[in-house]
Amino acid sequence: MDRRHMLKSTASTALGAGLLVSAASAAKSAQPTSSHEKTRGADYVECADGTKLAYTDWGAGKPVVFIHAWALPSAMWDYQRGPLSEKGLRCIAYDRRGHGRSGVPNGGYDCDNLADDLSTLLDELDLHGVTLVSHSFGAAEVVRYLSRHGSSRIEKIALIAPAGTPFATKTADNPNGVPPEQLEFFRTRVLQQEDGKKAFFTADTSLSLQNWGMALMLTTPLRVAVECNRQITSTDFRAELPKITVPTLIIHGDNDVSARIETTGRPTAALIPNAELKVYEGAPHGLFLTHKERLNADLLRFIKG
Repeated sequence: MDRRHMLKSTASTALGAGLLVSAASAAKSAQPTSSHEKTRGADYVECADGTKLAYTDWGAGKPVVFIHAWALPSAMWDYQRGPLSEKGLRCIAYDRRGHGRSGVPNGGYDCDNLADDLSTLLDELDLHGVTLVSHSFGAAEVVRYLSRHGSSRIEKIALIAPAGTPFATKTADNPNGVPPEQLEFFRTRVLQQEDGKKAFFTADTSLSLQNWGMALMLTTPLRVAVECNRQITSTDFRAELPKITVPTLIIHGDNDVSARIETTGRPTAALIPNAELKVYEGAPHGLFLTHKERLNADLLRFIKG
C-alpha cells in the first residue's frame, strides 16, 4: 500500500475511541499583518534536543495557543485563528515536532516530550493568561502539559472533539477502550478502506474544502503519524483529568464516529471538575470546519468571558 493510500485509509478507520486524524481547514494561507511590531510569519522556537518548532503569531490581546490534531499541521486552524485574531485575541498556532514546518527528529514523540515542547513555546514567548485550544489527540498534550508544568501560565482550556482521553486502550478496568491488537493492526496494516471524508465531514460540506483538509495530513511523515498514535493511545489520562483546576470547555459532536462522544467527550468532561460540555447536534469529528461559525462564537465567548 502506498503512503497516500495508507494515510487516506488511516483517515477512514473509525475505531470508536478516537483514532481518526482530524481533517484540516486551511492549506497555505497568506500571512496577515499583525498588530505587533512586525508582521508575524513563520517564527521558530528551539526545544532542548535542538528540534525547531514553527509557529505563527497573529493579532493582539489575550493569548490563545492552538494545538492541532494527530497527523495534521497547524494550518488546520486557519478558520479559527484568522477570524479570532480580528476579534481582539492573539492567536498562536504551532506545528508539533514532525509536523508541518517544524523539525522532524528521530524521536521524542511520547506525551511527556510533546508536553515539554508546548512548555518551551509558552516559556520562549513568555505567555501568561493563556487559553489552550486543542482538537482530537491534541487534548493529550494539553492534559499532560498541565500535569507536568502546572497551570501558572494557563487561564482556560478548550478541548474540541477530544480523542485519546480518558484512555484509548481496552483493559480490564477500561472495557470501553479499543483492544490493543486492533490498535496495532490499525497502525501497521490498515486494510483498504473507502475514503474517510464522509465520516469526517457532513453531507453539505463542499468537496473542495474536504479535499483541502484531507490533503493536509499527507504532509506528515508516516513514521511520525504512527509513532504519535502509538504513544497517545497507550497513555492513560484518567488519573490526570481530575487534577485539572482551570475552567474547561469541551465541545463534541454527537455524530462523531471517529472519537465517539460516549467514549471520549462525555467521560473526559465527567472527570474534569466543573467542566462544561457543549454538544453539537449532528456534528462530525471535523466540526472545526463544518460548524466553524458556531465554534468560533463559542470559543470567543469562553475565552473573553
